[in-house]
Amino acid sequence: MAKITLKGSPYTTSGELPKVGTIAPGFRLVNGALADVTLDEFKGRKKIINIVPSLDTPVCAISTKRFDEYAAKDRNTVVLVVSADLPFAQGRFCATEGTTHVVPLSMMRDRHFARDYGVLIQDGPLGGITARAVVVLAADNKVLYTELVPEIGDEPNYAAAIAAAG
Repeated sequence: MAKITLKGSPYTTSGELPKVGTIAPGFRLVNGALADVTLDEFKGRKKIINIVPSLDTPVCAISTKRFDEYAAKDRNTVVLVVSADLPFAQGRFCATEGTTHVVPLSMMRDRHFARDYGVLIQDGPLGGITARAVVVLAADNKVLYTELVPEIGDEPNYAAAIAAAG
């Protein structure tokens, strides 16, 4: 379990991020068409997984837009934005903000992704959603980089994530 904070209040996550050098856990998430999507569907491409609590928060919105800008420039890397938001809300966010280069994915059917990636918040009023994190995967799903943002209200280290995907 990892310890994170929100405005100084402590929270505990379900575990640890996958270790660099290991193969990332598979997942089943939901896309905007309400279809299940698995990690295998992105095989052969580098992946930046931007894990956010909710696109309805300012920092989550900022990080999604920043990674969308990167995804527009690097067609060899897919940026997945994973949150507990419903696919409808994710779609509205992307349409409103013009984020057309990221792939929003929802945990609406279960929390296995969050548990398997060690980011499920276990306690307090945020229990059941994710901590803020970034995981970068090689084309073969080997973990290249991870960051669990210690303060939920802070942005991730974009430069480090992008360099790892480079």
